[in-house]
Amino acid sequence: MEKIVSVNSAEYEIIKLLGKGKGGCSYLAERGGKFVVLKQIHHEPCDYYTFGNKIEAEKNDYRRLKNAGIRIPEMLDIDVENERIVKEYIDGDTIFDMVSRGESVDRYLGQVREMAAQAKAAGLNIDYFPTNFVVQNGLIYYIDYECNGYMDEWSFENWGIKYWSQTGEFLEYIRNKG
Repeated sequence: MEKIVSVNSAEYEIIKLLGKGKGGCSYLAERGGKFVVLKQIHHEPCDYYTFGNKIEAEKNDYRRLKNAGIRIPEMLDIDVENERIVKEYIDGDTIFDMVSRGESVDRYLGQVREMAAQAKAAGLNIDYFPTNFVVQNGLIYYIDYECNGYMDEWSFENWGIKYWSQTGEFLEYIRNKG
């Protein structure tokens, strides 16, 4: 990624890579003294997930999550042609970081369960993997915009919770990713 990136003719300075997901790479960026997240969609193959139009999916999923009342970062800008999104930067540790350090995240389970209930009521599942949740001022934010139609097998209680403590599934993920 270049050092300076334009989104609808606004220029952002890329500070660092925050993470790479199935659909794109997210960077910490700065413009006018304000930090934001700039997400660049990528088109690398993913053997366990099928995508349609990723940028349209991001836009639609953002709207669905907002309508469901899920706490997410604000979408500040979207550049459909260059497949870039600018979102509010939520500064804090991820649930994944906390679990990796051996910290209990039990105090956040009520919040994620509330999000799960809101998502289910809207007919949605969110991606409950702990890298997708950032804690800021005691509140958790779902920082991804991915959501899918509700399926019980992918609910928080049936899938996500397996990664919110140092379970066998979490430790296996750590072993396999490095």
